[in-house]
Amino acid sequence: MLTSSQRQLLRVISTSGPLSRTEMAHMLGLSKAAMSGIARDLIDLGVLHETETIYGQGRPSVLLDLHPECAFFVGISLLEDPAPMILSDLNGRIIARRAMPLSRDPAVIADAIAEGLPGLLEAHPEAREKLSGIGVALSGFVDETQSNCVQSTLLNWQDVPLARIIRERSGVETFIENDAKAVAVSEKLFGSAREIQNFSVVSLGDGIGCAHFIDGKLYRGNHGGAGEIAHCTIEPGGAPCRCGKRGCLDTIASMKAIKEMSRAEGLECASLSGIEDEASTGNAAAIRILHRAGSALGLAIANLIQMNDPGLILITHVEGSFDGLLGTVVNQAVETNVLPRYAGQTPIRIKRVDGDVWARGAASIAAHNFLIGPNTN
Repeated sequence: MLTSSQRQLLRVISTSGPLSRTEMAHMLGLSKAAMSGIARDLIDLGVLHETETIYGQGRPSVLLDLHPECAFFVGISLLEDPAPMILSDLNGRIIARRAMPLSRDPAVIADAIAEGLPGLLEAHPEAREKLSGIGVALSGFVDETQSNCVQSTLLNWQDVPLARIIRERSGVETFIENDAKAVAVSEKLFGSAREIQNFSVVSLGDGIGCAHFIDGKLYRGNHGGAGEIAHCTIEPGGAPCRCGKRGCLDTIASMKAIKEMSRAEGLECASLSGIEDEASTGNAAAIRILHRAGSALGLAIANLIQMNDPGLILITHVEGSFDGLLGTVVNQAVETNVLPRYAGQTPIRIKRVDGDVWARGAASIAAHNFLIGPNTN
């Protein structure tokens, strides 16, 4: 087990990148001697390693960084069937992958993970020896201990202690997390938000996810449900939503909703790109669908900006291009609905992600707990 001082140092490096011993001592308010001792212990443990030497005035400085092969993590996404299962190092690099059948039975899921681990680790003996955690991403609410699924409409679960069930079956420390929050943690640890203290991730797929980092920490709310813009009411009395309400953002702006509206209009488009192509040729139905979806999503993001005042809104999407009509309308709706004093102040970055995004995010949850410590976001 790492000490609190060692974890504090790892937290600083994971946020700031490679640092010299002098910089680390200054950031943590420790003496150089104390910092050198902590750093030496972490080097001996194989957690840190020396990288480049910086030359300037005075003595050269040797930068220290996390050793990517000091620990390995398994990530599983329960959003797809078959469910992807990946093995990653501490830098988030995927080094092996498998797939397992998706089930709604927690015990069956735990058995499948335990049975899949040997094959996943087979070609990587160093990972087998240094496997430090399993992370699982799912659609639904997860409690603040990252142990229990409070509710998942997709999996039809209520109060399921999934992490404990997997831990008992696999013998590996396990953490579970909402899919959007897992992606946000991945972006904070390994991605484009590493140096940003306050940001929100909006994930656009068959459903819409959202998660927030505030003061460098994942904000969960009192019950693990912070950031659920998918189920904010955008059209009172609108279409029924899977959550039991009506007129939720999910029923208007998710990829599933956009495709359903497209089919209802008689468009033979199986993808966002196809609908965008139809809109570009002047198809009134396609234009109407994209305007409705983009306006709703932009309104929700404008509300996020006014409530949280983040340093970045990161929109992640798997499917199609976001530089067509949908993206244009989203940006216009944000500017129209945000307070004038905030207009143009919050960067909105679009990032197309691959199909590994959820499993990689799940692995990052386990990595986050390794670096920061259990249940201390």
